[in-house]
Amino acid sequence: MDDNAHELDAVGLLCPLPVLKARKRLQALASGDILIMAADDPAAVVDVPHFCAEAGHTLVSADTNGPVQRYAIRKG
Repeated sequence: MDDNAHELDAVGLLCPLPVLKARKRLQALASGDILIMAADDPAAVVDVPHFCAEAGHTLVSADTNGPVQRYAIRKG
């Protein structure tokens, strides 16, 4: 993982907490930094892309195979 990547463990949290925690973490990051978020909330599959679009961030990748999803979000 490069120096501009940050981890957020949102496993066990239900909507809207994963997105709220991601928003808070992203506020502290520099533009272009990557936040890697792990979540197991079924709603995150919809919530995370919607949050990125609304907030001006880029959803770089979404690995939704298995019980824990991993999202890479680039701060806008």
